[in-house]
Formats: sequence, structure tokens, C-alpha cells
Amino acid sequence: MNYPTYFQSVDAETLLSDHPLAAQFEHTVARRSRDQRHHIQDLRFQSCLARAWEIPFYQRLWSATGLAPGDVRSLDDIHKLPVFSKSDLMASLTEHPPYGDYHGMERWPLAARPPVVVHTTSGTTGRPQVVFFSPKAREVQALLVARSWQLHGVVPGDVIHSVYGHGMINGGHFVREAAIHYTNCLFLSAGTGKETRSVTQIELMRDMRVTVLVGFVDYIRQLAETARDIGFEPGRDLPIRLISGHVGLENRDRLSRAWGGAQMFDWYGVADTGPIASEASDHDGLYVYEDAHYLELIDEMGSAITDNQPGDMTVTSLYRDDIYPLIRFNTHDVTRWLSGRSSLGWTLPRIAGVLGRSDDMVKLRGINVYPLALAGILNEMPEFAGEYICRTTRDSGGRDEMVVLVEVRGGMVGDTVLAERFQALLSRRVGIEIKVRLVAQGETAALTELESRQKPKRLLDERHID
Repeated sequence: MNYPTYFQSVDAETLLSDHPLAAQFEHTVARRSRDQRHHIQDLRFQSCLARAWEIPFYQRLWSATGLAPGDVRSLDDIHKLPVFSKSDLMASLTEHPPYGDYHGMERWPLAARPPVVVHTTSGTTGRPQVVFFSPKAREVQALLVARSWQLHGVVPGDVIHSVYGHGMINGGHFVREAAIHYTNCLFLSAGTGKETRSVTQIELMRDMRVTVLVGFVDYIRQLAETARDIGFEPGRDLPIRLISGHVGLENRDRLSRAWGGAQMFDWYGVADTGPIASEASDHDGLYVYEDAHYLELIDEMGSAITDNQPGDMTVTSLYRDDIYPLIRFNTHDVTRWLSGRSSLGWTLPRIAGVLGRSDDMVKLRGINVYPLALAGILNEMPEFAGEYICRTTRDSGGRDEMVVLVEVRGGMVGDTVLAERFQALLSRRVGIEIKVRLVAQGETAALTELESRQKPKRLLDERHID
């Protein structure tokens, strides 16, 4: 049987023209006027919209609100389309096993269908979700990762050490593709501590003279501790000069010092979309990749947020017009728009990075508490060792409580005065009483699953457990 191969299904020259790498990106996409960008976005949106109307999931979702083809004529009408989230995709998987009906694989006979890459999400917020990629989508997301690294300062000849996970999770695979296809760097695909022991990872970094670390900073922080435990000094024995990860509310200065003064850079994306936004050399927020995505921030009622108030990032991927269109997908990651002009002279909008998750939110006596956001508060205490987990319970009278297990350094676990200081800080900043229990370094690892998950758990919600 004749069938299209992966590389026959990708027009690499067009992809690089539509989504240029860093040097060309800075002179084109980053400096276009709003009207120029909007025109290009609208053309790409039209292609994605037409494709989505051929897919049962979108037919059902949109028809339920009374929409018909032709009712949405341009990107300016996108607000007419309903927002959806992972829960809708999971329902599709349940009702249409095993792959759901939000893809369009059946459009082509097998002999003509482009190859399909299948991964799953990490399952951070529940059962893993199936994610599909055409060769085009696969290469665009890899290209955007490479672009982000280049904006951070990665150059040909760097040795990149990745702690992203593998298996069915997309992370480790697509960053490997980014490095190999688009950076001309050496790439070490070490993975999580479960895949390659932490001590072995440190030894690899030393032996291979690694210069760049990429991955989730929770584990990268732990690796710095491991290095010192076995007698290696980051910055001297381990010449790491740059860390590109998902920084969020992490204490950058502390992590930079832990790695001998390495520069820290943040970027943001999710499994379904690939990279959406990234920091650049100015460290002034994350620039939204508007050549690839249309990003909205919405409030709890689904209305667009245009000021600097926090909202859910809702994304439309403008390059997914074949296997798996993604239109108005609510990631439930919370951020806010940044105002002011870019010091680089770029015209792209900027976001503040991930401030928390709306679907990981706990409402305690009328106050919204975001477990992920507590990291930024805890980092104000020098005794904080970097790891924590929140546990919520409900007593017999129906009163909800939150206890935060906080890892501290040295022999401070029994320091009741320190525990009271942590508790007072959290309670004051959040606006409601939050209890704290100090624990030794490493004690929360089994609960957060730090070494086996790409994103550690930050919440154990036990309010509905008998």
C-alpha cells in the first residue's frame, strides 16, 4: 500500500516562513502592527474554523448554542463560539472510545491520511487525555520550543540537558524534536528522576559539560541539592549558564544562585497547544506567539478580560487545521495581561506567566485559594526549602480547612515560632486562616510525586473522602 510518510506530509519551507525562528521572528512577527497580525491570524483562523465544522465534537458543541456554518465569519466573531475545556474532551473520550470524536482522522482513507502522532497529557488534574498531532502540528510546536530557547540565549554548540518526562507524555519527546530539528545543539534526554536517577543525571551533566537545563523547575531545584550532596558545585563543576523552564512564581534569584548564577527564563504552553508565550532577553513578561495562537483571557462568566485583572488563558491554535483543531480551549491556567511598551520595541502582547489554576482552586469560606500561587508567598521565607503540598479537609460540622505541609531546611521542623510565622504570612496574604505544618526536606515527595510527574501535585482535596 502506498501512503504518505511523515516528511512527505510536512512543507518545511512554508512552516519556517509562517513561523520563523528567533532571528527572523524578531524582525517580522515580533514587530508587525496589530492590524497586520490580526489579518494573518484571521486567515489562519478561517482555515481552522472550516476544518472544525467537519468534526463531530465541534458540530455538537457549536450547534447546541444555535450556531450554524457561516454564523462566525471572522476572528472578530470568535466570542460567539462557546469555550470548552479538558472536561469536555474527557467526556468525548468516554462517549466515543477509545479516541473520542474531537479529531478528524476519519476524513481521509488510510492510504491518504497523514501520519498521526498520539500522546497523552500528564494527568495532573485527573485521568490522562489523548492528544493528537499531525506532522505539521508536531513540527510547528517543536519549532516554537526551539524559538523560545533561542530567545533565551541558546546557541548552536550548547549541550542541553532535559528533565521532561517521556512515556506517553508529550513533553520529553517534543523538546527532543525541537533540539534536534531546529537548534544544532547536543541534546541529553535524561527525563525525570524515575527515568534517570538524580545522581546519574548530575554525573552526566559533569561528564558531558552541559550548559543548558530545560524542564520543570521543581525538579531542577532538587537536582541542585543533589549535586551538592555528592560534592559537586554548580557553576564550578557543572557549567550551567542558562535554565529554560516553567518558572511561574518560583523564586528566580534563589534558583539562579543554586545553579551558580545561571540565567532563568520562563515559557508557557500546554500539551494540546505547544508553546503559547515566552520570555525574551528583557525578562519583561512572556510574549504571546500570535503567529501560532490567538489568546484570550476570560473571567468566570466567560467574558473577555482586557485590563490587568487575572483570567483563564483560553487559546485557539491557528496552525491546527487538519487532524485536531483547537478553538477556544480553556487551559484553566490563570494569568494577566501586562501593560506598557516592550523595551525591545516588539508589538506582541505580553502576559505575566502562570499565576495559578482555576480548576485547582479551593474555595474556603468564600475566599478563592490557588495552591500553585502559594509558592510565590512561601518563597519570601528564607527557611522554605522549595517544596510544599496543600491538604484540604472538611470536619463533621461542614467547615473546610487547609493545611500546608511546608518543607524547611536543617533542623527547623520542630520550630513552633517559625511555623507560626509561615502561617501568619499565608493567612495574611491569602485573606483567610491557613494552617501550616513544617516537615523535613524530601518529606512531601511521595505526595507531590516530584520525581515521577512533570508537574508535581500541589493539592490533596480530601473534603469528600469519608
